[in-house]
Amino acid sequence: MSSVLVVQEARADGKSRFFQESLAAGRILAGLTGLPLEAAAIGNPNSSVLAEFSGPPPAAAHAVQHPLLETYTSDGYVLAFEQLIRKLQPAFVVFPHSYQVRDFVPRLAARFGKGLIGDVTAIEAGPTFVRQLFQGRVNGMYRDAGDGPCFISIQSGAFPPDSATAGATTIHPFVPEMIAAQIRTHPGEPFRASARTVDLGSAQAIVAVGRGIKEEANMPLVRDLAAALGAELAASRPICDNGWLPMERQVGSSGQTVAPKLYLAAGISGAIQHLVGMKGSQCIVAINKDPDAPIFEVADYGIAADLFEVIPALTEAIKAAR
Repeated sequence: MSSVLVVQEARADGKSRFFQESLAAGRILAGLTGLPLEAAAIGNPNSSVLAEFSGPPPAAAHAVQHPLLETYTSDGYVLAFEQLIRKLQPAFVVFPHSYQVRDFVPRLAARFGKGLIGDVTAIEAGPTFVRQLFQGRVNGMYRDAGDGPCFISIQSGAFPPDSATAGATTIHPFVPEMIAAQIRTHPGEPFRASARTVDLGSAQAIVAVGRGIKEEANMPLVRDLAAALGAELAASRPICDNGWLPMERQVGSSGQTVAPKLYLAAGISGAIQHLVGMKGSQCIVAINKDPDAPIFEVADYGIAADLFEVIPALTEAIKAAR
């Protein structure tokens, strides 16, 4: 087994934050195993996704090309990546945990007599892969057994992308052997989740509000703070259930998963369902008058005080500093 191979999902825009997060996970795995890191994507060798890497570039990248791969089909992707993996013989194959990956990778893994360890949130020595069960209440620990590559997918937001590092990688074209008769499915419109006016997953700063805000009339407090920071406004589930913010701004196991540079939680106690959606944030600031609130266990900075006193003062300080 020769490497850790990170695979990019096919996207119309050729770019994916999930790919950069998968590369970050791949680097951790490569560090634990001493194996080189490689990348692969559908597209020609000049594809931007194979030239724009966060963190140190991988040792090699593979551009998988074929006319039958211009539009996504599970049959085509299974055939193409099976051939690439048999050629490269990687020890681990890492994917983002996307709808597309969930469609074709279980079939791909089965070609090697393996399963998919999906939605991984952490990688530890062994290597051991951590998955959350029962809405994050329990962690499952998994290790690969048997011969052949280990297939894993990475939970969105669990592995923040590394800072960009100068460097280049060698790109190798790879043309799989396949014919049209092997493609049994005909692609339709790509799946899209419910339309959203805001993508919290790409936000660099988020101010999130919980039931500590008490009533809708107090929402302008956190709106002003978000505006002063240039941040997106988000919420825990009770706020959205009450209709004080639209459901698309909910963070948590039944909402969006986020990993901003700054996550400021105001009046959020820190139920596990909420923590699942934001624990990958680079810096977490929590404001809660209960010093024993679970949110302080994951916070980098905690303010145990009344948010109605802290937020106005913080907002004015930020405005003055700017």
